[in-house]
Amino acid sequence: MRTREVRSRRGPALLALCVSLVAPLCWAGGTIDPAYVKSLAAPGKTVLVVEYYDPNGKVVDRKGFASAKGFAVETPVQIAVDAKTTLHLYGLEPCAGDMVNQKEGFAGTCAAYAQQQLAILVKTAKVIFCRAFLTERDASVQDATCFGYYNYPGSLDSVDNLEEQLVSLGALRLSKKPDGTPMRPDLSAAETTGRGGFGMWADPRVQKQ
Repeated sequence: MRTREVRSRRGPALLALCVSLVAPLCWAGGTIDPAYVKSLAAPGKTVLVVEYYDPNGKVVDRKGFASAKGFAVETPVQIAVDAKTTLHLYGLEPCAGDMVNQKEGFAGTCAAYAQQQLAILVKTAKVIFCRAFLTERDASVQDATCFGYYNYPGSLDSVDNLEEQLVSLGALRLSKKPDGTPMRPDLSAAETTGRGGFGMWADPRVQKQ
C-alpha cells in the first residue's frame, strides 16, 4: 500500500479532547466539525488524518495520508497507516473465544468478527479522521479515537465515531480497568445498545463473560 504523507502544524481549531485533572487520558473527544472532516475527502482516494493535541487541548501537529488502495486493518482494534505507524482504538476489545450470530450468518472467533466489522468501516470511509495526544505522535502504535466520513449520494452523508459504531453494533466491548470500571466510560451508552442483542451479544456465551 502506498501512502502520501502531509504534515502541518496549522489547521482549523476543533473542540479539544477533554482534559481531566483526575485521569491522565480522556477519550470522549468532544464534538467535531463534520464540514471540516468532509472537506478532507479526495476523489479516488481514502484520506486519513491524525491530529495531535497538547495537554491544554490545542492542536499542535497533524499528519495526513492518502491511499488509492485504502488502509489495512491489522487487528480488531488497529488500523495500519503505513509501514511505521499503526493506530489503536483505545479502550476497546473483542469478546473472548468463539461466537455465533445466526441472524448475521457468522460463526467463528470473536476477534475475526470484530476485525471484519472494523474493516468494513475503514474500507467504506472516504475520510478517516483521528485524534490523539501529542505523546503518541512518535510511537509505532498510537492510542487514538477515530471518525469516518461516509457518503452514498441520495442515501447517506455522515461523520461517525468508529468506536461508538463498533461498540453499539456489538463488534467490540469496553475494556475494563483493574478496578472493574470501563476504560471508555464515554461509550457506556453504546455498549448498552450493543448488549440489546447485536453482534457478539446475540451469543448467550458472551453474555456470561
